[in-house]
Amino acid sequence: MKIKSQRDFWAGLLFLALGVAFALGASEHPMGSSKDPGPGYLPLVLSGLMVALGALILFLSLTFETDGGNPVGAFAWRPLWVITTAVVGFALALPHWGLFITCTLTVAWTSLAVGKPHWPGLWWSCLLTPLAAYLVFVFGLGLPIPT
Repeated sequence: MKIKSQRDFWAGLLFLALGVAFALGASEHPMGSSKDPGPGYLPLVLSGLMVALGALILFLSLTFETDGGNPVGAFAWRPLWVITTAVVGFALALPHWGLFITCTLTVAWTSLAVGKPHWPGLWWSCLLTPLAAYLVFVFGLGLPIPT
């Protein structure tokens, strides 16, 4: 059997693996029923959808021809490193620096993932993201997040 789209093949396998892993995790919780769902019901349903989507993508990657086989390119290490450190940094800095400073620094740091940032867009993102986070999480949901 020939792989006709490498990108879709690996994406389908990833969806399948994640779906199975989350289904196994969801099976440790009570399912309940459709009428009265338990804490494991929704994760199991979403895991099933992810497995089905992965199987469909995998099937399509083996049946439909693409130009040049749609090869997988080099792994993007820079965005992975920048986004991972941004998430960890946000979690560590939030209790000490508050929501506004932490959100602003996180948005500025994640802009390094793409290389050269678009400065007007970055400026607006740094201004509006902390405001939106405050309105949603502190004002709207009433979460006790330091500002």
